[in-house]
Amino acid sequence: MSSPRVAVVGGGVAGLTAAHRLRRTLGPDAEILLFEQADRVGGKLRTVELAGCRYDVGAEAFLARRSEVLDLAAELGVRAEVVHPGPSSATIRAGGRTRQLPGGTVMGVPAAADSVRDVLSPAGLDRLLAEAQLPPLRLDGADVSVGELLRSRVGDEVVDRLVEPLLGGVYAGSADSLGLRATIPALAAALDAGADSVTAAAAAALPPAPTPGTPRPPVFGAFRDGYRQLFHRLLAAADVRTRLGFPVRSLARSQRGWRLEIGAAPDPTAVEVDAVVLAVPAPAARRLLSDVAPAAAERLSRVELASMIVVGFALPPGTPLPDASGVLIARGERHADGTPFTAKAFTFSSNKWPHLRGADGELLVRGSVGRFGEARDLRLDDAEVLRRVRADFAELTGITAEPVDSVVARWGGGVPQYGVGHLDLVADVERLVGEVPRLALAGAALHGVGVPACVATGEAAAADVTRDLLAQQSSCGGTMEPWRA
Repeated sequence: MSSPRVAVVGGGVAGLTAAHRLRRTLGPDAEILLFEQADRVGGKLRTVELAGCRYDVGAEAFLARRSEVLDLAAELGVRAEVVHPGPSSATIRAGGRTRQLPGGTVMGVPAAADSVRDVLSPAGLDRLLAEAQLPPLRLDGADVSVGELLRSRVGDEVVDRLVEPLLGGVYAGSADSLGLRATIPALAAALDAGADSVTAAAAAALPPAPTPGTPRPPVFGAFRDGYRQLFHRLLAAADVRTRLGFPVRSLARSQRGWRLEIGAAPDPTAVEVDAVVLAVPAPAARRLLSDVAPAAAERLSRVELASMIVVGFALPPGTPLPDASGVLIARGERHADGTPFTAKAFTFSSNKWPHLRGADGELLVRGSVGRFGEARDLRLDDAEVLRRVRADFAELTGITAEPVDSVVARWGGGVPQYGVGHLDLVADVERLVGEVPRLALAGAALHGVGVPACVATGEAAAADVTRDLLAQQSSCGGTMEPWRA
């Protein structure tokens, strides 16, 4: 096996990262095959043209406090293309009013009542303050839904007006079904360390204040010309044989290692490889693992998915956007006439990212639609989604200008839901798959839905199968060593 052959199934950022790392480790003679059932790479990340501007309609940013994307960008020679948000701050629509998104919270969980006084009603504020009278909080290592914990300790308004809008932006999910340990790990860690209330845990979990005179490092980053800058560099560096529009139908052990069936059901093609990285959503991974790792497949069947829609539109130059980076919309908010909001959030993209302007100076705006368990709005056609999102935008801002360009991007099953016990579930899946030689998993269903977390899973999966390939070579009396450029 002097020249190993490895299949990467899934062309999202996790799969592309795995392919790149395999190339760097196994060297120029390795054959790396990338199979993607869609007609493009990128997975749930996508860059389009909006009013002549390259504009992301999947994830718009990555967490810059994690190093994975920045390190990868530096390695690929595009670190200089990373940009950070401008100084505008976010707002939140709750209780029929739009207010500044409060600081001093951990994913919306307040460290002190004063910081959220403007967002809560007097009754909601009293409920938050009443936590001081409750018995000390102890999780004893257990997981619990975010909503169950917070509603019992600090009341419904903290959940509905603060926590859910933020969690919904990340997971498109409900606080009542998402697990604390996977979605707000800093809060869980503070409780494990001895904090005896939710507010005390939030206070302990807040990052330290910067040294006076020292600027706070940026929280988020993006690529100047969209994520396709990263994808193009990853594809070039990985030097893979890419098969687009070819779903992998089955996975089975073979004498060489693995046999994949790809293509249309009536006449699939068999491909033999030495190792496989599965970088696909949980349902696809479950299907492919059903024969080779059935216990892992069963556990993956418990990971539910949420769908969402992103609407981008360009407003005429000179349109007076609000002085904010965007607005989150609490669940249950309505227009003045009683019409419920369709959008769950807006990003005023040209405010948040100063480099984002149309070719003639148009101002770009992004609206997000879709929460787990609420499929009605997702069934609307594109024209009706755009109409409703524009009406929401007008209600929030007073701006009724006709867009000069627009795009509607649908992400069916785009966001895995991290339910109660998700960390234990993933640990079991990885242990069970790890018992199968030359097979590894990557992707958003595992350790985080953000881009840095997905990059990390791609790196780890490539390392796992490389280790197995090197061990097999050694056991056969070979001398293959890890290759470095």
